[in-house]
Amino acid sequence: MNILWLQSAGCGGCTMSLLCAESPGVLDLLGDAGLSFLWHPALSEQTGAEVRALLAGIEDGSQALDILCVEGSILTGPKGTGRFQMLSGTGRSMLDWVRSLAPLAEQVVAVGTCATYGGMTSAGGNPAGAIGLQYDGSYPGGALPADFRARSGMPVINVAGCPTHPDWVTETLLLIAGGEMNKAALDELGRPLFYAEHLVHHACPKNEFYEYKASAEKPGQLGCMMEHMGCVGTQAVGDCNIRGWNGGSCCTRAGYACINCTAPEFEEPNHPFTETPKFAGIPVGLPSDMPKAWFMALASLSKAATPKRLAENAVADRIEVPPTLRTGRK
Repeated sequence: MNILWLQSAGCGGCTMSLLCAESPGVLDLLGDAGLSFLWHPALSEQTGAEVRALLAGIEDGSQALDILCVEGSILTGPKGTGRFQMLSGTGRSMLDWVRSLAPLAEQVVAVGTCATYGGMTSAGGNPAGAIGLQYDGSYPGGALPADFRARSGMPVINVAGCPTHPDWVTETLLLIAGGEMNKAALDELGRPLFYAEHLVHHACPKNEFYEYKASAEKPGQLGCMMEHMGCVGTQAVGDCNIRGWNGGSCCTRAGYACINCTAPEFEEPNHPFTETPKFAGIPVGLPSDMPKAWFMALASLSKAATPKRLAENAVADRIEVPPTLRTGRK
């Protein structure tokens, strides 16, 4: 199967992340599965007339297109023309190319949160009219209409993340190659369930602190970052702490709060990323599927039962009080 990869409005970070795929590397992994790039703007040798001929061949049907991957948001400005972003040398906007090529592809994959929902490039008033492929923020209908379907009958597959995990991209492509990617494999926002059925909270190394509501108060401290430091890992989908990044780390393992980068409109939370908004001292964002009254009751009991070890370590930058081991002897 072949892949055409377009880079639209964004930082290119999802391609950089993809190149960090390990054991095996991305090109070996895809090659072994029978997947190859027709063209990738950062990885392929073809430029200029060669690329224009390739795109023309896809449009006239002489070149089949199996998978269209789009990285970065689609700019619709000015005034819906998309001409704020032209595909160099073609005289046509990226918006026009996406709308032309997507119906010709067997599958369409949006790579990263800019491509899925608009992401960072849609923040700050969005003067360029940045939107996702099939979503505008959390609303269905982006550069492609809400009812768009690729030749396979599938909607756009939204591999969200800022950047997206390299394995999320490669696993999605491998599932497509194996004929295993279908509507039942996606959540309500089009994200693949193999990572979207998990929360970032799952397997977080700070979970013991979370259980006792032993919270960090400043950057660099070991405690749970939900209460004061803006972490929304209990609400964010992603298997970041299970799968690990670049040898096993991730945001919360590195001491930075989860900012829910796999979600629509994460880019403008209406408060600093590393601060937890509160009402009457109670965090506004609570864990998924937990009623507020239950959480407050649990938090009160947990804080009352916090072991001295966790209370002291939570506000330290290293383990100050190690666990006390019991020998079992009386």
